[in-house]
Amino acid sequence: MTSKARGNLVEGIVTFLIGLGLWLFTGDVEVPVVTLTKVGVVMMCVGGVLAAAGLWQGTRRRT
Repeated sequence: MTSKARGNLVEGIVTFLIGLGLWLFTGDVEVPVVTLTKVGVVMMCVGGVLAAAGLWQGTRRRT
């Protein structure tokens, strides 16, 4: 796996896990501007896309 593909994969996994933590544990936290559970869902989506891009880049370079 190349360094860019590995970087995207790691960044995606970390972003997904942070989003999952926000989604699971901040349901009762009040923030004036945003809802932290919705921010968590968005971060999980972004993390999933980054991880998928990292996997795709890694497999594309092997062939």
